[in-house]
Amino acid sequence: MSDTQSELKRLQQLLEVPEKAEWEKTIQLLLRLMGEDPNREGLRRTPLRVKKSLQFLTSGYKQDPAKILNRCFRVKQDEMVIVKDIDVFSICEHHLLPFIGRCHVAYMPKDRILGLSKIPRLVDAFAHRLQVQERLTTQIAEAIQEHVRPHGVACVVEASHLCMMMRGVQKQNARAVTSSMLGVFRSSEKTRSEFLTLIRGSLV
Repeated sequence: MSDTQSELKRLQQLLEVPEKAEWEKTIQLLLRLMGEDPNREGLRRTPLRVKKSLQFLTSGYKQDPAKILNRCFRVKQDEMVIVKDIDVFSICEHHLLPFIGRCHVAYMPKDRILGLSKIPRLVDAFAHRLQVQERLTTQIAEAIQEHVRPHGVACVVEASHLCMMMRGVQKQNARAVTSSMLGVFRSSEKTRSEFLTLIRGSLV
């Protein structure tokens, strides 16, 4: 079993979905701690809505990156493949507030290519978990490198974090940019520069 599969199994065990009543009790308690009345009309169905929302936003724990990337096509292709401007929505594990942005992924095929839709699906699988942007960026790149075995992978994520915008420093225009460069994207300045040039118009 790979490290990724072991981590997935462990996280699934930790996140076994409690019974509906347990969800409702927990969210009702949170509402009371906020000073609200969970029985007032506008909040009566809030526990159910929050349950469904959180289950969707953490659905990535139930997705195995190996299964997403298990089908490749054998093609004589050694030029860079880029999928850019992939929407990213995730939850910061420190404050349970969203961070929202875009992801740009490139790889240099060796003898196999991925279906283009596999890359956004992989991004969602990792983004739909409690995350930090730095780890998210690395996980995306390492999963492609591990399962596709290209000459190299590059991933850049840029995002706005509501934990910085709504509380704390309250800087609404601050954006975080993280990158992971593997294989030829790390060893070859020319390859890395080509990738960064091709996504430059997408970086704000």
